[in-house]
Amino acid sequence: MKVILTRDVKGQGKQGDVVNVSDGYARNYLFPRGLAIAADEKNLRELNDKKQKEAKRKQSEQAEARELAEALSQLTVVIKAKSGGSGKLFGSVTNKEIADELKKQHKIDLDRKKIVLPEPIKNVGLYNISVKVYPEITADLSVKVEEE
Repeated sequence: MKVILTRDVKGQGKQGDVVNVSDGYARNYLFPRGLAIAADEKNLRELNDKKQKEAKRKQSEQAEARELAEALSQLTVVIKAKSGGSGKLFGSVTNKEIADELKKQHKIDLDRKKIVLPEPIKNVGLYNISVKVYPEITADLSVKVEEE
């Protein structure tokens, strides 16, 4: 019997997969627990429509992410921090501070978790920082740290 899985089922497949299972397994386990529905014409058509809508949504999100990545690549965020005479900061500049300044200076709201700092910034200077805008789409953001 062919069924469409409504949730991930260990050993059978992921949500949205069309799998072939025995009649008893489908009737006695999958259907009562809401893990699957019968793979008739109507349900297959609905599944196909859902997958097409999801693909369109994903495509539009990727386009928006590319635009954001392009915009971020052209920006420079200036952060003022207290430092000693030799250019060494008292403390460090974190991804949260960068996200806050990006919102304040350029009106771009970005989650701090998307800003990738290999290590905290502890010196005055210009840094190129990687920003994960979307899976497989990254941008380089320039951050200039100045003495306060």
